[in-house]
Amino acid sequence: MQARDIMTREVVTVGPDTSAKYAGEVMAEHGFAALPVVDDEERLVGIVAEADVLRDRMPQDPRLHLRRDGEGAGPPSLLVRGVMTRDVRSVEGAADVADVARLFVDDRLRSVPVVDRDRLAGIVSRRDLLRALIRPDEQIRHDLLRLVEGYTGDLDSWSISVADGRVTIQRTRGIPEPSAEVEERALAALARTIGGVVSVQVLTAVDPEIPSARGPAPSVAEHA
Repeated sequence: MQARDIMTREVVTVGPDTSAKYAGEVMAEHGFAALPVVDDEERLVGIVAEADVLRDRMPQDPRLHLRRDGEGAGPPSLLVRGVMTRDVRSVEGAADVADVARLFVDDRLRSVPVVDRDRLAGIVSRRDLLRALIRPDEQIRHDLLRLVEGYTGDLDSWSISVADGRVTIQRTRGIPEPSAEVEERALAALARTIGGVVSVQVLTAVDPEIPSARGPAPSVAEHA
């Protein structure tokens, strides 16, 4: 599964010359922690976060902090370009979602922009990753059946079950080696492209007694 498969495509953005205050208003209104900053050609040039907008914008209460006139920090930047982070962590649309998830954990990110030739194509958030992870088993199996039928053209030769995102694929009809092994590896790879799949097990032994994929989904107990 790739980043483009789960990303949010309609992204709220701001420009470098947007006021920092307005960027803060947008984040507060939509509940965002950060906003991508793009130029007139939709190229990603930075990211502005809540902390960037807050920095140096809350004047100290003079009753609590005694200082001489003119002492202290200068006026805060009024524009996004003056507060944004320019070194942005981003991923390509073809990035493996597993790598994106690892990036979130390792760098403690809440979202990451998705780019296509430096232009913003979408954004992946923790919520997007979670949605992909918790897809119902029935939806996962439906998607897998389509892929299996498209690749093999023969659903009658396969039994497919899904339990808590764990996919089990078993052949119900035998074909000569090495074609069988190649086909089984291909189906396992296809299954891993589907959102919500946690693991894939391909049972190489042919079992003609179990229902084919055209029938009802076999229960987990049948593969115990």
